[in-house]
Amino acid sequence: MPAEGAAGNRFTRVSAESEEVCAVPVETGSVEVGAAAPDFTLADQHGARWRLGQHLPTQTVVVVFYPFAFTGVCTGELRAIQEALPRFQAEEATVVAVSCDSMFSLRVFAEREGLTFPLLSDFWPHGAVARDYGVLDEERGCALRGTFVVDRGGVVRWKVVNAIPDARELDDCLKAVEQLSA
Repeated sequence: MPAEGAAGNRFTRVSAESEEVCAVPVETGSVEVGAAAPDFTLADQHGARWRLGQHLPTQTVVVVFYPFAFTGVCTGELRAIQEALPRFQAEEATVVAVSCDSMFSLRVFAEREGLTFPLLSDFWPHGAVARDYGVLDEERGCALRGTFVVDRGGVVRWKVVNAIPDARELDDCLKAVEQLSA
């Protein structure tokens, strides 16, 4: 059930099983659980094209939007994802992280942090995929912290969207992925 924030904004966190309070305005209009995930093709940190639809028939895909490379909270979150990759892979899930940073920035960021999963550049048209998923902060020109678990049929089965300063709980995402595999 949505709750009221300090400024009267409504906030929510949604999964297939429940709604909880979260730190993002409902008005962002992010893709809903049960809806088809918008397909997209973006360049990864090496310039290779990565398309969501090519991975869905064989894997669950976790699409993780984050504001900026080289920032404290984002770096911590992506390091945690790197550490958890074996758990995602055990559930036949792949993780991709999407930001509005350039491919070149993402390459340096991945190398510096030892990140081996795809970091996708939503640089141009600026934030188009984040906008399609309803997680683009238009004023700041970056993505909110949105996480979408997409099943093999291309349907969003779990999501959470946090405000820019609020780190996501990776364990919640892992539980959602594990439930899809069960």
